[in-house]
Amino acid sequence: MNKAPPRSLRARLLRHVIVPLAVTWLLGTCLALGVSRYFTQQAFDRALLDDAYAVARHVRMDQGALTLDLTATEMSTLLFDQNESLYFAVYLPDGRLLAGHPGLWVDREGASSLPKFSEITFLNRSLRSVVVDRQNPLPFTVVLAQTTSSQDRLLEQLLFISVAPQVLLLIWLAWWLRRVIQEDVQPLMDLEQAVAQRDAYDLTPVAVSNRTRDVQRLAEVVNDLFLRIGQSVRAQREFVGNVAHELRTPLAGVRALADYALSQSDPKVWQEQLRSIAQSQERASHLVDQLLALALAEEAEQALQPQRIALDEVVRDTLMRHLHRADALDVDLGARGLDVPVVVLAQRALIEGVLDNLIDNALRYGLPEAPLERHVTVEIGHDPQTAQVVLSVLDNGPGITEAQRTRVLSRWGQGSAGEALKQGSGLGLAIVSEYARILGATLTLGAGDEGLGLKVSLAFADQPNVG
Repeated sequence: MNKAPPRSLRARLLRHVIVPLAVTWLLGTCLALGVSRYFTQQAFDRALLDDAYAVARHVRMDQGALTLDLTATEMSTLLFDQNESLYFAVYLPDGRLLAGHPGLWVDREGASSLPKFSEITFLNRSLRSVVVDRQNPLPFTVVLAQTTSSQDRLLEQLLFISVAPQVLLLIWLAWWLRRVIQEDVQPLMDLEQAVAQRDAYDLTPVAVSNRTRDVQRLAEVVNDLFLRIGQSVRAQREFVGNVAHELRTPLAGVRALADYALSQSDPKVWQEQLRSIAQSQERASHLVDQLLALALAEEAEQALQPQRIALDEVVRDTLMRHLHRADALDVDLGARGLDVPVVVLAQRALIEGVLDNLIDNALRYGLPEAPLERHVTVEIGHDPQTAQVVLSVLDNGPGITEAQRTRVLSRWGQGSAGEALKQGSGLGLAIVSEYARILGATLTLGAGDEGLGLKVSLAFADQPNVG
């Protein structure tokens, strides 16, 4: 069974406005008609009652008996009505007709001091009647009835006069509402058309209409979405381009080493070439990890939400991951400032990425020549001037000059140690710089303890801390 397509927003708005308005109009019309009918009936009943009292005033005592002292002509004059036909009857208590139209009778229980109004049928005509009981000079009952054609016509006129203008007003209001709703919905339809007609690769902002705030905000949200998608697409393209460009050289080297090894028959040459292939694979793997880290930076900026992170716990966990490598290189990998819990508002993945890259750089390029002891230290401290939490990684290696500090923060930039060792890709500190920007932290490069080595610090602004 096919489901009916949903109605348009314009149709739904019209229905939600016109239907309640029409129901309200109908209820108001019925109420007005009921009130009009009530007061019209009251006016006609008052006139009918006055005629009944007029007839009763002409009932007299004559020789000990009741009589009506009006002739037929006088009665016709008294009960004359240009539009209606009137009928009357005067009855004695025993039910005998004193005067009037025979058969004009209203069934009721006993006499009453109050007049009684009712609807009756007489001579095959529907009449409005009133019954009046009088006690002077002797008890008698007056029944007066009349047709209701003028009353019905008056009600019809009142209904037409009250309903017709309101119907016209409702039609005009529906037309006006349709017009203004169309004008208000048009920016939304324009936005829909603009998005539907554009190419899948077109992520330029759509035009923002300021006619209504809601449509303006919707267009701004769509543009923000296009901006985020554009950033993601650019990051993906940049990642693919970087991988394609940077992996071409190590993969070509691996292929050359393998070809050379296959052309030799000496097992020692095979072993030497396999060792070189393993080193090339390690460099390529490290490069891929760094390129993925840059891609993570783009994702973190758009998706990851800051949380309260125990910085001291993150440092301990990171140190544990690098202890085996540090021991193999005979490096004293330690930490300072972990005795007091420190909490920062950040993303754990980014902080771990910062520490991993800084510790990796220190173990690669920040080691002094033997016989000097090799130290790499992770430190958590506080800036006494700004009270900011500061995370630092220090080494006692050769360090870098002030002229090189700006260059090593850019992608593919390396210091003198990296260039001499011909290792790495120059992405480590660029990743740290990008992560620091996303974390809202200030990145600084300086000399380590006693002016030796390199100290890289991140100062977290406006961070909650727990002591």
